[in-house]
Amino acid sequence: MSQFFEVHPETPQPRLIRQAVKIVREGGVIVYPTDSTFALGCGMGEKQALDRIREIRRLGSEHNFTLACRDLSEIGTYARVENSAYRLLKAFTPGPYTFVLRATGEVPRRLQHPKRKTIGIRVPGHPVARALLEALGEPLMSTSLLLPDQELPFTDAHSVREAIGRQVDLIIDAGPCGMEPSTVVALYDEVPVMLRRGKGDVSVFET
Repeated sequence: MSQFFEVHPETPQPRLIRQAVKIVREGGVIVYPTDSTFALGCGMGEKQALDRIREIRRLGSEHNFTLACRDLSEIGTYARVENSAYRLLKAFTPGPYTFVLRATGEVPRRLQHPKRKTIGIRVPGHPVARALLEALGEPLMSTSLLLPDQELPFTDAHSVREAIGRQVDLIIDAGPCGMEPSTVVALYDEVPVMLRRGKGDVSVFET
């Protein structure tokens, strides 16, 4: 059974955040809260952890994974950002938005879309996610926690524990999470394209 940390939603306990980071660095799979839904996360270079996440979600090779980044400056290391894309990123991060961009060589190939060589990028606004990323010092490979037979995501950590407590190493409980996923926007062509309507203002991405 996984570890289960109850953390403060606004000022997470540093001791628990450090323990969570240790689990990630040792190749663990964690469930953590974002400003949209719960997410599954692991270290960027941890192939076995990534395979475990694929198994939990039953994801195919075409799935676009996301790197959760701590701030805007970190994005440029992992994604190619043109000026027009930068303006949108600056306006909508942190927040419940995932932007799909061309990946740089810093992104492991197994995380990139196999054909387009893209990667999802997100700067979450949730205080716990931000504390986790700050302590980790690098992006967290992430994907929304939505099981194959689910129509709606989990909203509380205890339900997550009952469902997949034996398949992950840590569940972080910071209170209820939302049911609406992040809005996903492709920024690898000249014109932004909304791939999924989710949480947050989407009017600027509608055509």
